[in-house]
Amino acid sequence: MSLSDQLTDILNSLGGFGPEVWLSVAFCGLLLAELLLLRTDARTRRRWLVGLSIGSVAVAGVWSAVLGARGFLFTHLLFLDNQAVFFQLIVALSAVLVLAYEASAYGSKDQPTINRLPVEWYALIVAMTLGMFLMTLSVNLLSIYLSIELVSICSYLLTALNADRKASEGGIKYLLFGAVSSAIMLYGMSLLYGMTGTLDLTADNFGIGLSQQDAPVATVAMLLTLAGLLFKLAGVPFHVWTPDAYEAAPVPVAAFFSVAPKAAAVLVLLRLVSALPVDGSSGGTTMTVLQTPLAVLALAGILIGNLTALRQTDAKRLLAYSSIAHAGFLLVGVVALSPAGFNAVLFYSATYLFMSLGAFFLIDLLARSQGSDSLSISQFAGLGSRQPLLAVALMIVMLALTGLPPTVGFTAKLLSFTALFDAYQRSSDPWLLILFALGLLNALISLVYYLRIPFLLFFRPAQADLPAPTPLPRFAVGLSVLLALITLLLFIRPGLLTDWIGGL
Repeated sequence: MSLSDQLTDILNSLGGFGPEVWLSVAFCGLLLAELLLLRTDARTRRRWLVGLSIGSVAVAGVWSAVLGARGFLFTHLLFLDNQAVFFQLIVALSAVLVLAYEASAYGSKDQPTINRLPVEWYALIVAMTLGMFLMTLSVNLLSIYLSIELVSICSYLLTALNADRKASEGGIKYLLFGAVSSAIMLYGMSLLYGMTGTLDLTADNFGIGLSQQDAPVATVAMLLTLAGLLFKLAGVPFHVWTPDAYEAAPVPVAAFFSVAPKAAAVLVLLRLVSALPVDGSSGGTTMTVLQTPLAVLALAGILIGNLTALRQTDAKRLLAYSSIAHAGFLLVGVVALSPAGFNAVLFYSATYLFMSLGAFFLIDLLARSQGSDSLSISQFAGLGSRQPLLAVALMIVMLALTGLPPTVGFTAKLLSFTALFDAYQRSSDPWLLILFALGLLNALISLVYYLRIPFLLFFRPAQADLPAPTPLPRFAVGLSVLLALITLLLFIRPGLLTDWIGGL
């Protein structure tokens, strides 16, 4: 392609790149606004920054939804399709909900100082959202790597944002594990480039080059490349950072980590798997050879997440190991390697947004109702009678995370495991059957720790020296309860999502 053709392609691509340009400008604008508002009082400064950050992310999400342009951007570096828009909406919605919750729960007049986040977090959330928007568009190994690194750098900063020892320790651990996974991913990408001669996942040469390799060799290269994605998914074996980072980070940050990076990473994973050739030179097809390792990783994530969560005494660490288990459940649909499985992944990603954010927000509010920033599980004993609305909403969300009716968590797991069983009937791979059986069994195991907090809320006496309940911001309470109600609504009307996903 000549230089003039490249310039023309770049100019034409800007029409489909509007939301990302907007987020870049918004990030710079928020940094400038922080400087311009230095002389104002803290409450006014935060009010402006909250409004600007929520408005910026919301505009980007709406812009992405109404954008009519579809196709390749910047000479096949990026690809804008309906699936990318779907995941961008998930990312934008999660960012708006987290920002709105932080502004209400952490900025109320009754609790102005508990765990207050530095003002820099607003710009970092917007920058992290930009990185995830780019991840959803990436179909080139170079753009995939750069967008993942942008998300990772923002994640490290957000984890260590508070100036205390725990935050610094969590941020350093996050950084070290991120550096290792990034190095492994780069090595895998270099192998893929050496085998195919291209970085473009959509190029014919990519599939042809892999098909000319022995399937196990190509599979090893793909698994090494998946290291960075498994890191963002909190998937085994790159999950070790998760409990420390979640515990160190403030609740809004940990809630955002649990949803948005997973959504962006799972789409990149789907694109990588879809780029695999269906014909290999030996040892079976490259795509089907990758199926067994993915099944093992999914099963390991489910087992490690659930079994380790049983021993946790801190609510944020419990939700961190729950996040590891749900990363395994997300992989179940990918393992199916079928359109039904991929659609199940989309449905799971969208519904996990409401379940995970609801759990973090409700647990945080229950702790705040006692005037405490501690999230020890034992402190929730007897709070059901003092905060019945929050307690019932939390029980609904925990049932959804378990995967029990009448919540959408049941529907999400049903779709995933149905696709997995269909894949087993086609391939007769014993690992798929093992994943199917143990995955369903782990749904029952998770019931033990998911219902531990509701059990304490309703069936254990409150501590004798509990202080009078602290007033909670109505908006934060209403938002958290609304998330719980959505998990019920989507169980009753799953077509609200499945019809949309089917048309992507």
